[in-house]
Amino acid sequence: MDEELRKLRAIIADVLNVDPDEITMETTFVDDLGADSLDLYQIVMGIEEEFGLTVQPEIAEKVTTVEEALNLIKGAQGEA
Repeated sequence: MDEELRKLRAIIADVLNVDPDEITMETTFVDDLGADSLDLYQIVMGIEEEFGLTVQPEIAEKVTTVEEALNLIKGAQGEA
């Protein structure tokens, strides 16, 4: 597992109080993890803090899965 995914899973697990091992690339924030808009905001804030990124709200709104969030991080870091 790459470092970005490990960190992302840790952020999600912390915000939503779930086991990081239950979080896969296909996991959806709302349907699978029961996240609400405040949870999603906290996850985005965690991503911004952990990875030193700024995520535009209109982009953050479109992220529904862990894979999309990881792609956002990698894209912002120039790895995608």
